[in-house]
Amino acid sequence: MKETKVTRTTRLGGRRGLRYAMALVATGAVLLGAGCSGDKSPSWQGGSDANGAQGGGPAESPAPPPSIVKVSSPETGASGVKALEPVKFTSEDMANTKVTVKDADGKEVDGETDTDKGTWTPAKGMSWGGKYTVTVSAPEQEGKTTTTESSFTVMKKPSKLVKVSSFLGDNSSVGVAMPLIMRFGRSVPEKYRAEVERRMKVTSSPSQEGTWHWYSATEVHYRPKTFWKAGSKVSYDANLQGVTMGDGWYGRSNISVNLKIGRSFVMTVDNKNKRMQVRENGKLIKTIPVSLGKKSTPSSSGTMVVIEKKRHTVFDTMDELGPEEGYRTEIDYAQRLTWGGEFIHAAPWSEGVQGRSNVSHGCVNVSMAMGAWLFARTRMGDPVTVKGTERRLAQGNGWTDWSLSWDEYKKGSAL
Repeated sequence: MKETKVTRTTRLGGRRGLRYAMALVATGAVLLGAGCSGDKSPSWQGGSDANGAQGGGPAESPAPPPSIVKVSSPETGASGVKALEPVKFTSEDMANTKVTVKDADGKEVDGETDTDKGTWTPAKGMSWGGKYTVTVSAPEQEGKTTTTESSFTVMKKPSKLVKVSSFLGDNSSVGVAMPLIMRFGRSVPEKYRAEVERRMKVTSSPSQEGTWHWYSATEVHYRPKTFWKAGSKVSYDANLQGVTMGDGWYGRSNISVNLKIGRSFVMTVDNKNKRMQVRENGKLIKTIPVSLGKKSTPSSSGTMVVIEKKRHTVFDTMDELGPEEGYRTEIDYAQRLTWGGEFIHAAPWSEGVQGRSNVSHGCVNVSMAMGAWLFARTRMGDPVTVKGTERRLAQGNGWTDWSLSWDEYKKGSAL
């Protein structure tokens, strides 16, 4: 080897060639010593020879590639997961990350992915005791894991479940002032009401602004900013199964209701002239003489809603007012406005003073003919506004949703 190098060096000629040969010999000696010493490779570790082999001794196992997606909650294999618990995930490309959740049968679960928060939230409570698989995937990136799977099991059906009910049945047809009413079989503490509201979604066609309003711990209403538009289609989904309601209680069921808003039928009563004006779809179609409550039992001023209708009933206040003030009277064409007992109804005994003076116990008296005429045309949810009496409508005395301004009404929302 040395001779070869010297020969080549000689061809270079003169002293210059000799110095070059000596340098090659010295370098070879250094490399030979380094290779036999057992020391680790020099600082330029990682270089390769002419054949591409890595220098620096035996190759080490490469570190695992960094993960681009990860499910952080629920932990894989977790059990006892709440039916509405969100899946939390991380990704290096959140905007383009996709999350799917499937049940044990492989059916995809409806839910909403929020890439800003890194969450996937089920649209409805998942099945009690059900097993689910989460798949999180992101666009391909070289050397990084772009898909990961995780699984969890939902808690068993709890014994403490809150009954949830809608006042209105599916496919009802109601008036333009009809509030949507949900009731709970147990009080919902304030700290849990916001989540309950988030799970009760109202849609309308055409679209109309509205909000929920808590009347009590067991009852919440929804109304639009102004009366519903005539002919609207309204639906609401209360996906409350599994919603936490405090002290170990959970919502029992989901409810879906579809409604049809009828024509606009609006009644306005003015104590000043003792007349009721009836407008249908904005057009005045009838003016009716009335008699309101006398001074000792005035009618309430405010906007009320027809709550129920009774073709024939009996008003009996004997137990409440006693034999001197109480009465028991058969009534036709009764339409309830308040829980306190104010109705629109036919009153043949006051027909002679209707339109001139007030003689009722707080009701809106009309003639038999006009009682029948109104009864045939009204429906639950039609509004009645009374003006100019000595008493203001008490909040909660009937469906008093429209006795509050929009700003006041919004304050009753937990959101």
